[in-house]
Amino acid sequence: MTGTSPSNSRLTGVVVATALPYYEDASAPAGLAVDLDRYAEHCKWLVAHGCHGVGPNGSLGEYSSLTDEERRAVARTAIEAVGGAGTVVVGVHGAGSHQARYWAEAAAEDGADGVLCLPPTLYRANHREVLAHFEAVASVGLPVMVYNNPLDTKVDLTPDLLAEIAQIDNVVAVKEFSGDVRRVLEIKERAPGLEVISGADDVVLESLLMGATGWFAGFPNVFPAESALLFELATAGRLEEAHALYEPLVAAFRWDSRTEFVQAIKLGMEQVGRYGGPCRPPRGPLSPAQREQVAADMARAVAALEKRSA
Repeated sequence: MTGTSPSNSRLTGVVVATALPYYEDASAPAGLAVDLDRYAEHCKWLVAHGCHGVGPNGSLGEYSSLTDEERRAVARTAIEAVGGAGTVVVGVHGAGSHQARYWAEAAAEDGADGVLCLPPTLYRANHREVLAHFEAVASVGLPVMVYNNPLDTKVDLTPDLLAEIAQIDNVVAVKEFSGDVRRVLEIKERAPGLEVISGADDVVLESLLMGATGWFAGFPNVFPAESALLFELATAGRLEEAHALYEPLVAAFRWDSRTEFVQAIKLGMEQVGRYGGPCRPPRGPLSPAQREQVAADMARAVAALEKRSA
């Protein structure tokens, strides 16, 4: 472990954790088949509207509800659709290092620019196991963005642990989803070569102002151009303008940190005229109260954006 990394290692900017569309098909798992044509169009639309890349097979992309064949097809579709116009960072999450490495090898073979990787899923891995997991994935050779999501994995990639992980060849970034913006500066102090990427939409402005260099994002599925502008304003230090854009959006952005984030973002997509559609189990529909709240939060965001463009 020397901490060196390839020259194309910067997995920064606004990379959208892409939502995955389905269509009804009784022969498909849960009666829902992956709509690869619609997904390809969505990836192209995001990049055309200013986002820097896409992230297939993340939690928002419902990777754990896909068959192996579907998961590979989704990654290939994103890579082909973007076609060099943006970055493609493929989720390679797995219960064990052998599984995560398999998906990293597939991503490399298919032409991905990098991979996003959680610690071992379904298991509260210890310190040594976490390091071994990321070493296995990084050995494939693609730039690796490790993903800190202690709420779901029960493994917290603390700044001290990230300082060790950052010494692994090809580990270049961390998607930080703890919600604690104090960590941005602490990670930069303890692992100065590691890019810190905001992982939660409702603290993105705070994280960028503290020095995060990217946003691995959910709500740009709904507001791609506005999200790209927010990133540009924040990283340019134009705080007053960034705050004015962010403040009416943040109520909607808070859904990115809630249990029903996939359903909420898909509903948000529907409310701006995009296709969101249903989710596969275990995710079920929003309750009437949740739908009402998402609709209200989205209405405020849309009204504010319409007023800006008037």
